[in-house]
Amino acid sequence: MYYRAKRKTNREVSLYEPIGTDKEGNQFTMADIVESPESELWERVLLKKNIGQLYSVIPKVLNNREQYIICKRYGLYNTVPRTQREIALTLGISRSYVSRIEKKAIMKLKRAFTQ
Repeated sequence: MYYRAKRKTNREVSLYEPIGTDKEGNQFTMADIVESPESELWERVLLKKNIGQLYSVIPKVLNNREQYIICKRYGLYNTVPRTQREIALTLGISRSYVSRIEKKAIMKLKRAFTQ
């Protein structure tokens, strides 16, 4: 019975068992290779959540011109990020006016996120 049970676990490998040594003679495990830092994982989850929230808030909070400028400026919705000057040429307005609209839109988004 013992050998049958042992045969089932024969192919199992622990992430924390030493699998080799590096050039300096230090042992390393599979966990050292596979594992990512917990904080990095948490940051990615939080970033994904915030991006989803941003995409849902943009149409509710910003008018069409503000949406256009923010999306083009920061490359949202799989667009190429553009400079304020490029956006200004496209819209036929000054670069400083694009800057003011962008600043106003960012403040609106910030208020929407903090509520």
